[in-house]
Amino acid sequence: MKIVRFTTGGRAEYGTLDDEVIHGIEGTPYRRLKHSSYRYDLSDVKLLPPCAPSKVIAIGLNYYKHGTELKMAIPPEPLIFLKPSTAVTGPDDEIIYPDSSEQVDYEAELGVVIKTRAYRVAEVKALDYVLGYTCFNDITARDLQKKDGQWTRAKGFDTFAAIGPWIETELDPANTDLEARLNGEVKQRGNTRDLIFPVPRLISFISQIMTLLPGDVIATGTPEGVGPMDPGDTIEIKIDQIGTLRNYVVKK
Repeated sequence: MKIVRFTTGGRAEYGTLDDEVIHGIEGTPYRRLKHSSYRYDLSDVKLLPPCAPSKVIAIGLNYYKHGTELKMAIPPEPLIFLKPSTAVTGPDDEIIYPDSSEQVDYEAELGVVIKTRAYRVAEVKALDYVLGYTCFNDITARDLQKKDGQWTRAKGFDTFAAIGPWIETELDPANTDLEARLNGEVKQRGNTRDLIFPVPRLISFISQIMTLLPGDVIATGTPEGVGPMDPGDTIEIKIDQIGTLRNYVVKK
């Protein structure tokens, strides 16, 4: 099932997508999902980020080859950092290239959307707390990341957490292909079976530190092949079982 968040010019609403038709949901999808009587054509709505996270918890260096390409040591336990909610942007939205950076990179990732409050979750039960999965672009000002040492500025600009186009509830997070395409050319290709710390481990680990809330997103790390984007570029993150997240890089 695909869960969408959208607007028709008013407030944000949730629905489920069946082919090109959205079936409205009463309230949010985080409790018992109940459809309303409303129907919308996909072409008549504006898709929003499929959730409104209180926080985005991202994972650094979670594929061995990505650590190698950045010449960084693989951590002995998950390396987590936060992206602010103000960094979130949705499908077909613009990614704003900041004046303070000279290298802004794409990073294709599988995003995990939390369904219910999670604190000190056992690894064997971790997936029970997942609503579904989405495409995620962990956009990074690479030069500022190297300059600062810590990653808040490099990862936290507005529009630097692209999420979408929707949430897929039926997906195996342990064996999922993902790729990044820059102007139609494949730049990254990987599979989540190569994650150093798999999704249940990430959920359990993070929940020992902070409470995860409905709609929060865990960005699970990126495979090798990260690289720069320039104003005028189109960047796409594709996960076959989900779809394609497309964004446009601009300078303002």
